[in-house]
Amino acid sequence: MKVYGALLALLQCTATILASVAPSISGPDKIYGVNLGSWLVLEAWMLPAEWAAMGGETCDDCSQCIASEFAYAQAYPKTVDFAFAKHWPLKDAGINTVRIPLGYWIIEALVDRKTEYFPRGGLRYLQRGLNWLKTAGIQAILDHHALPGVQTAGQQFTGRCTQDVEFYTDYNYHRALVWTAVMTTISHLDPSFDSVFAIEAVNEPIMDATKTPGYGDFQKNFVNCIRAVELLLGITVPGETLNFKLPSTNITDAFNVAASSSGSNIFNDEIRSVLKDAVPILTGIVLELGILNAQFPSALVHSQRTPLVANFMDINWQHNNPANPADAAIGPQGYDNHLYYSFGGVADPTEEAYLTSICNLQRVQADAALGNTPLWFGEWGLPTQFQASDEFLFKWADAQKLAYSQGKGWIFWNFKTEISEQAGDLSRQWSYLDGLKRGYLTQDPSQYNDARVCDSYRNSSTSKRTNQDLTGASRLG
Repeated sequence: MKVYGALLALLQCTATILASVAPSISGPDKIYGVNLGSWLVLEAWMLPAEWAAMGGETCDDCSQCIASEFAYAQAYPKTVDFAFAKHWPLKDAGINTVRIPLGYWIIEALVDRKTEYFPRGGLRYLQRGLNWLKTAGIQAILDHHALPGVQTAGQQFTGRCTQDVEFYTDYNYHRALVWTAVMTTISHLDPSFDSVFAIEAVNEPIMDATKTPGYGDFQKNFVNCIRAVELLLGITVPGETLNFKLPSTNITDAFNVAASSSGSNIFNDEIRSVLKDAVPILTGIVLELGILNAQFPSALVHSQRTPLVANFMDINWQHNNPANPADAAIGPQGYDNHLYYSFGGVADPTEEAYLTSICNLQRVQADAALGNTPLWFGEWGLPTQFQASDEFLFKWADAQKLAYSQGKGWIFWNFKTEISEQAGDLSRQWSYLDGLKRGYLTQDPSQYNDARVCDSYRNSSTSKRTNQDLTGASRLG
């Protein structure tokens, strides 16, 4: 399909040009990245012509037409797998980091086929894409973008446009944790996944914490799940040890032993249940992906294997006394914030207000005060609420890069969007590649067209109102 056609050659040539920071054990020292949105979780607004050609639909309320993967698979059950297989081959990627949005249905055994409709076969494409990224020296974040039961209402990025939000239940928390156990295991066992340095728990949960019961406990169990798997693989987790002996046969036996053992706080009742449910899923995936060293867990006991970064949306993403993800930390942790001015609620829709706001942004400092550090901005872009001139977009790109580089770095949404009559001017402000072509974004992502763009806007008295909202703004809500 056109959105990602020509991709592998571009990945190989841009990796050298753009990856100006060498990767470290827990990701690059400074993240300069792009999202691979609409690759394995398709969002129809980003590729309207291609979506229509596949048989998809566009409507004002995306829950009322074929505007999501769920609706498409429900409408075309006999052809959905073939249609999406044409869309999935990845041959293009970004700079020193990519964030890969994933749906829970990439682990197919978690899908209830009686009530849930999604395409199959994505895991192989993920393995292939990660292998290309590894070859290019580009690191990856596996982002659980679309959660079982749907985490946010009326959003294409959840895989199903619906007002019926059911993620915040014990049943779906459990499915998300099994997903986490499986993805953590694969990330450590499959050499193709060596580029993965972090797994993100939930993309853009409901902002109002009073509507997300049990989410704080889920955050702690998300970390427990990652660390439990790593301990079972023989990976050193700071401050944690096993109090039971592991078998020397294979990793599924190790999971079964852990599931039936009383352990530390990490191996609580829920985590033991998660490990038990992950065993049959992993047995099938190990065969599917050809992960030979799954039979030899002792081979993983070496100093070069390090814990993954447990990645959360930061505490300021929610309000009304939310749980602090910093309280869940065991081992390395990272925090994500998304900021889009184009949906309102951040600054008045003028060039002056936008630049005053972004040049005085204090999110990195506010998060650090709450223990949410290191912080990176996992989604941002150039869209505005007003018709932006080329002159302004040069400034807008530089000013945002300066603000977000105060923390761990940034990841642009999106690497590429469709260029078509139906898409109109979409790519001008949403596509990293188009931004490079037009010059708004610099070939070296650590550099600027004008590094002094914020000098006349900093400490402006008008910045106080624009910075009071620390919760960000969702892409489509």
